Amino acid sequence: MVKPGDQAPDFTAVNDRGETVRLADFRGRKVVLYFYPKDDTPGCTREACSFRDDYSQLQQAGAVVLGVSPDPVESHVKFRDKYGLPFPLLSDPDHQVAEAYGVWKEKRMYGRTYWGIERTTFVIGEDGRVLAVIRGVKPEEHPRRALKALGVA
Repeated sequence: MVKPGDQAPDFTAVNDRGETVRLADFRGRKVVLYFYPKDDTPGCTREACSFRDDYSQLQQAGAVVLGVSPDPVESHVKFRDKYGLPFPLLSDPDHQVAEAYGVWKEKRMYGRTYWGIERTTFVIGEDGRVLAVIRGVKPEEHPRRALKALGVA
């Protein structure tokens, strides 16, 4: 599990514009990397729209916002366009990025066990070190908690 003070694991993923993105591309900038289970579901939509609504404050804090889920690029494009999301969504279909960050977990719902994303946000400093790990909160609270970790709220 990645924790505060750790070097954030580098990764390569494809964004909602079909471009290859590496975490290293953002060295020298703060990054709010949030993992969410699935595009266009109630909780994930509330979370994404909260990041959208607080996006200007996050930018003013010098942060780049990146959303990550196992959904394919095509799903991300529809989700981004439907809700006017101004930040990139990264596709992690093989959950390699989620595994590197320790958020690919066994989950239970309605008596069923399955593997999926544990909703978690990592705030990463300009030097690539993790400043904060935000887990176990309501979807709409993640952006405010990220702003607090950035020293804004």
